[in-house]
Amino acid sequence: MTQSNGETCLQRSRVQQLRDGFTERSQRARNTVQNISTDDVKGFFRRNAFVILTIAAVVIGIILGFGLRPYKMSYREVKYFSFPGELLLRMLQMLVLPLLVSSLITGMAALDSRASGKMGGRAVVYYTTTTIIAVFIGIVMVLIIHPGRGSRDEFTKQEKIEHVSPADAFLDLIRNMFPPNLVQACTQQFKTQYGKRVVTVKVLVNETLFSLNNGSQELRREEVIPVLGTVNGINALGLVVFSMCFGFIIGSMKEQGQPLRDFFDCLNEAIMRLVAIIMWYTPLGILFLIAGKIVEMDDISEMGGQLGMYTITVITGLLIHAVIVLPLLYFLVTRKNPFVFIAGLLQALVTALGTSSSSATLPITFKCLEENNNVDKRVTRFVLPVGATINMDGTALYEALAAIFIAQVNDMDLNFGQILTISITATAASIGAAGIPQAGLVTMVIVLTSVGLPTDDISLIIATISTCDVLKTSEGALM
Repeated sequence: MTQSNGETCLQRSRVQQLRDGFTERSQRARNTVQNISTDDVKGFFRRNAFVILTIAAVVIGIILGFGLRPYKMSYREVKYFSFPGELLLRMLQMLVLPLLVSSLITGMAALDSRASGKMGGRAVVYYTTTTIIAVFIGIVMVLIIHPGRGSRDEFTKQEKIEHVSPADAFLDLIRNMFPPNLVQACTQQFKTQYGKRVVTVKVLVNETLFSLNNGSQELRREEVIPVLGTVNGINALGLVVFSMCFGFIIGSMKEQGQPLRDFFDCLNEAIMRLVAIIMWYTPLGILFLIAGKIVEMDDISEMGGQLGMYTITVITGLLIHAVIVLPLLYFLVTRKNPFVFIAGLLQALVTALGTSSSSATLPITFKCLEENNNVDKRVTRFVLPVGATINMDGTALYEALAAIFIAQVNDMDLNFGQILTISITATAASIGAAGIPQAGLVTMVIVLTSVGLPTDDISLIIATISTCDVLKTSEGALM
């Protein structure tokens, strides 16, 4: 009886503590709201101007698109109307090549100096492994759920990708990883094509009941043979392999490689500043892309259902990676409760949700790990900067999933080699992605280009990017 009374008192005390904590937080929130000044409001809008403009552009684009649908615009009129959005896509495509090369070379060159020791090697292996797992989860989720099922209307339907045998697709993958001409790799990819040739076969003629002639006879038949060919489009896979190897070699050259490191660092900084300028045009481009896409759609309800399933697929994949895979890895390595460790990172997770920026979250992550989880400063100061460079699990998962979703919407059948290309390119593009909001919009173009998917269909998923960006950044804080 005494034990039962003790448990009851303990439960009451816990409930009272929760109530007191809730009351204290509510009072603190009220005080914060009361103390908000005009300068605070202006500062908030100034800090989040880009995000606010992007969300406003999405909303206005949706309203404008539905408002124009009753006018039954022709294909030519829709293309004219969507021209500002087309300019945005062209500017992003313009940056693909220099951004891909410069970011990977600088990232790998800097990585060698940071990861020269045992701790650095382990960090790189861990980050690379989790990124590969994230890409695998994204691909499995989109192939199982198949959110893009259904066909596009004749207005926008693309031709199916030509069927290639698995063996030829795998060989194409290897060929594209090692292009014989880097200049050609900037404009063309290798792809097996099929031709026919006439084959002459000599057949020995034996005696039969009605033939006493012995000799040979020539038979002619046609057979399909693989022929090495090329298709237009950047060979992103070959450039990724070359840039990563080249950057690693530059980093290993120490002082001798410093001039090249400085050159590519400067090039990367210039490209990123150009990206930052173009990003301010993004809200206007997004507005017309979304409005134009809504106008040209034949069945809005079908596309709405596909986008809803796509968003659910992305969120489910991110949750599986963040709530199951990462805690499981932590438990297997440390044999400790992962959720106690995650509780110590709560402030960093909230910051990630509010800013959608891994760079802005990094200082808070330092504080949480060192003060709440008692991690050695020597470890955090070394490992976290490496993670900020190469650890973009959420971005890799999202981009691989989005690329296959766009292929499904366009009724395109991707072969094994193309899915593997998406996996490798998404992993590499996530390594080169800057830790700023909407950087995934640029790297998404790289992934789509690598397998020849239509880049203008990025407009289909723009409305979901902001939501997914918050979740991706929050997941990155757990790394």
